[in-house]
Amino acid sequence: MGLISFIKNAGANIFKSEARREEEKAQLILDHVKKFGFDVSRVNVAVDDEKVTLTGSVDTQSNKNKIIVTAGNIEGISVVEDHLVVINPEPVAPPEPEKQFYTVKKGDYLSKIAKEVYGDAKKYPIIFEANKPMLKDPDLIYPGQVLVIPPIQ
Repeated sequence: MGLISFIKNAGANIFKSEARREEEKAQLILDHVKKFGFDVSRVNVAVDDEKVTLTGSVDTQSNKNKIIVTAGNIEGISVVEDHLVVINPEPVAPPEPEKQFYTVKKGDYLSKIAKEVYGDAKKYPIIFEANKPMLKDPDLIYPGQVLVIPPIQ
C-alpha cells in the first residue's frame, strides 16, 4: 500500500479534451485497465483531480503491480494511491516478492534499463514480460511511463 508518483502529462490519453466528472474518469480508468485483460471485478477506482485511489482486491501481486502502473500511466494522472489487497487463492504458495517501479527517462530503452537495474542488458525480456500486456513491443516505451521491475530470482 502507498502512493506511487507518475508524470502527469505522459501516458494514454483516455479522457480526451472534454472536461469530465470524477466518476466518469474513474469508469474510464477502470475500462482502460480492463481492456488489458485484468480481472477488475473486485477493484474500485476513485479519482480526485490528478490522484487515483485503487481499493478492493486482486488475485496476485504481479497483477496488482500491473494494474497500478496501467492506472497511473494515463495522461492527467500524477499519483496512484494503492489500497489493493492481494488474495492468494493458494495459501500454501509463497507470496510473490514486492516489485519495484521505474520511471522511463528520455533516451531509455529496455536493455539500458536492464543494465542499470540488473547489471545485464540482456535481461531486458524480464522487464518486457513483467509489463505485458501494457507493453506490446519492447521498443515502444516513452519518457514518463512507469514500468514494473521484477526481482531476479
